[in-house]
Order: sequence, then C-alpha cells, then structure tokens
Amino acid sequence: METKTERQKLNRIKAVLAETGHTGKWLAEQLGKDPVTVSKWCTNTSQPDLYTLNEISTLLQVDNKDLIVSIPKK
Repeated sequence: METKTERQKLNRIKAVLAETGHTGKWLAEQLGKDPVTVSKWCTNTSQPDLYTLNEISTLLQVDNKDLIVSIPKK
C-alpha cells in the first residue's frame, strides 16, 4: 500500500531546477506565477496543469518526461 507521501511525488521540478542551475524564484518570474505556487510544485504539495508543465519544460530546455516521476507498473 502506498503512503500519502509516495503518491504525492509526481513531479521532478525541484530536481530539474537544481540540475539546470535555476531557482524556484526565477521560474516563478518567468511564468508570472507567485513564488509560493512554484514552491508548492517543488515540494509536490500541488501540481501544475499540463499546459504549465509544458511551459516549464520549454523554459528549462528539457523534455516534459524529465519533469514527471516515472512510476513502474507492477
């Protein structure tokens, strides 16, 4: 059985920001979003919609798949 924490790890935005040398504040400025919103995405408290996820991948110059946690099928 999955715990609530495991189910919430849906995106890798925080990791990809670190890998690309950007900050959450920078991402918020680029997207015109509140830094608190981006922080919630980075901690997987909430998730961006697919349109925003696509914008993020474009800004960070990564594939959309790099921003999503791959969950193996059982």
